Amino acid sequence: MKKSIYLLFLFGSIAYSQVTLRVTQIPNNTPQNATICMPSSLNNWDAAGSALQNLGNGQYQIEIPEAIGTVSYKFTRGSWANVEGNANGGFLPNRSFTFTGNPQTINLTIQSWEDIGASTSTAASNVSILSTSFFMPQLNRSRKIWLYLPPDYYTSTKTYPVIYMQDGQNIFDNATSFSGEWQVDETLNTLFQQGNYGAIVVGIDNGGTERLNEYSPWNNPAYGGGQGDLYSQFIAETLKPYIDSNYRTKPQPQFNALMGSSMGALISSYIGAKYPNLFQKIGNFSAAYWFAKPQLLNFIATNTQNYSNSRMYFVAGSNESATMVTNNNEVKDAFQNKQLATANTLTKYDSYGTHTESYWRGEFGAAYLWLFQNETLANTSFQNDNVIIYKTLSNQLFVEGLTTSQEVFIYSIDGKMVDKITLNNGYNTLNNELQKGIYFIKNASLIKKILL
Repeated sequence: MKKSIYLLFLFGSIAYSQVTLRVTQIPNNTPQNATICMPSSLNNWDAAGSALQNLGNGQYQIEIPEAIGTVSYKFTRGSWANVEGNANGGFLPNRSFTFTGNPQTINLTIQSWEDIGASTSTAASNVSILSTSFFMPQLNRSRKIWLYLPPDYYTSTKTYPVIYMQDGQNIFDNATSFSGEWQVDETLNTLFQQGNYGAIVVGIDNGGTERLNEYSPWNNPAYGGGQGDLYSQFIAETLKPYIDSNYRTKPQPQFNALMGSSMGALISSYIGAKYPNLFQKIGNFSAAYWFAKPQLLNFIATNTQNYSNSRMYFVAGSNESATMVTNNNEVKDAFQNKQLATANTLTKYDSYGTHTESYWRGEFGAAYLWLFQNETLANTSFQNDNVIIYKTLSNQLFVEGLTTSQEVFIYSIDGKMVDKITLNNGYNTLNNELQKGIYFIKNASLIKKILL
């Protein structure tokens, strides 16, 4: 009897006390027959979960049984690559509503979709979207990747340094930025016209609700974090090999930079600390070291790396916070205690500096020029056409045309490193049995695409 009363009360509550979210308007460029979903704190932020009912005429609805507390949520078209944006097509913070114990109908408008945009793009013509859903195997999710190629990329045989930048939404396009873009493309195009050699820029969109988790290897009890090491592995072990395999890059560490602001600077510093054999140029803008400072300092001090070949740029507003300058100096000192040279370190603290895209936009050009100012960027051979490599039936590579033995890395077409061997002319046994497919054999002076 008690159970029946309880069920009657429960279903009565659902029937007469619930929250109805009603989308009354969607962007005009929404694809036909799109399914609109509501990832939220109620469904573990499942991007394809909680589909709304299509009422027709651009209206959608979902009914949520009454509960207690506040719910955070967003709208997507079934994946995080297709998340809603703000009025300019940029990042939109989480929505929320609070259960009141009374029926609620909340009318809402979806202003834009981040992947489509809402206004005219401000990205230069030499900026493209490498992928709207580049798979991150370490995190089992996908991410939008931007690509800037220098103005002479298609008219030269040059190889280029590469800058990997966090918060890709904000660096090229005002239509997708949270609060204004960095104008990285305009800055580099202007410098190129003034005689600068040029660089490739890879922009990695942040993960929205996963941003804090991905941008710190360590958990902050108040804010999250803890997935930063996996994110770092994605940059170092998946994305960089893919870029080096598919574009004319200078893969050596002295030609590869990481840049980011706030939490993006925290994760850039960590990747630079963990992988100095891959990235030796680090640009830190208004770094949020407070988020995990003790852990970062301990990691720098206790790992086996030394930073004698690294070069690091620290820039921030001196009045951004009470600890901004102190925290930056502590991290800088920690790197210098591990052989980072004073000549390879620059700190710049500006009284006018603010924690904004507009401030970082103004500082990007100087940071870029300083980081690479001592590097000789003269072109090197991208591919040795005299070298012949093919696979035999006995899991060996037959090689002709090498002048010396060469240690090379073998990458799958999705950018994963699958083997490392030393090649000599003649027969070379692979360490691993590889599945049939396209692979890239690569080192600093050689790149070959082969079919295994």
